Amino acid sequence: MARPAPDAPRPTAAAVLDDAVRSLAPDTDANRLVARIEAGAAPRSVFATLALEQHHVISSDRLSFQHLARRADGDPPVADFFDLLAQGEALAMKQLAGLADACELSEREIAEYRPRPGCQAYPSYAARLALGGEPADVAIALTANFAAWGGYCAIVEAAMRDHYAFPEEACGFFGFFAGPAPDVDERARAAVQHGLDTGQAEPALAHRYGRLLQAYELMFWNSVAD
Repeated sequence: MARPAPDAPRPTAAAVLDDAVRSLAPDTDANRLVARIEAGAAPRSVFATLALEQHHVISSDRLSFQHLARRADGDPPVADFFDLLAQGEALAMKQLAGLADACELSEREIAEYRPRPGCQAYPSYAARLALGGEPADVAIALTANFAAWGGYCAIVEAAMRDHYAFPEEACGFFGFFAGPAPDVDERARAAVQHGLDTGQAEPALAHRYGRLLQAYELMFWNSVAD
């Protein structure tokens, strides 16, 4: 009589996150604006637009992360991840002020700016996920997106110095996201592992979220370029 096949090993959070980052990575030539900035070919004015649009993105994403943390109140590892992201958005807003100052944006210009729909699709979808997405799955999708976003920020930060002669304080916003974030990585793994252990995480669904986040990420940059 044949022996039953052993159960397949359960995936670990690290493996699930690595797979999401790899599978959902955008095409290298899909981001038109970052390529132009890297070559020094984009007009300096795009940085003012980036600052203005990011002011709205950060404000929205912070609320989304706070809501996800509240929804995951009964799952501390997941709530901790989103609490940390919300705190990071508050720090990013402070860093953004340096870029706004370097672009000579007044408080009135920031307050009266009319954001571009293509730039705000990303935070709008993040808000939708905050309302109805399983938080552990959203953590997987966001981790994949953060890998792409961080890579873009690293390129922009370097180009701001090499091609556009921005002062150090103006580069801080992109530098904030470009560097390693071990605390975020650690909490992401803990959140996803909790989701896997409790049966709340569905990586296939998380990939669906992640593909849309990556598409809206590219839409953000390319809408600034247009």
